[in-house]
Amino acid sequence: MKVAYVDSSCFVSIALGEPFYRELMVSLRRFDQLISSNLLEAELRSALAREGKEGTIKNLLAWLRWVYPTRPLTPEFDRILEIGTLRGSDLWHLACALSLVSKVPGGLAFVTNDRRQGEIARALGFPGL
Repeated sequence: MKVAYVDSSCFVSIALGEPFYRELMVSLRRFDQLISSNLLEAELRSALAREGKEGTIKNLLAWLRWVYPTRPLTPEFDRILEIGTLRGSDLWHLACALSLVSKVPGGLAFVTNDRRQGEIARALGFPGL
């Protein structure tokens, strides 16, 4: 089973019809399961409200299975920050994904449209699209 953790930047790109959003949608459909922290919902809702485009959110959110960490992610934060610094939300998404790696048979991809976050994800060993 191909599983990907999806960062908010991907869904914001799709919802706002940013350049290459169609290609991103095709790429995401190659995965059997997409997962994310529900921080994605807050970030997506915020971006859509700013742009006055709240209408498409339910269809997008139906693509996802939510993950909820049940412990502090301090070890994951430390591991990520040894590689480089990120904004808090990007750090959170990567830490959530790291906390799941051992629970996903066959590995976990990390999908983002954020260049810096993608660099650190690759340094951590995550495959992308």
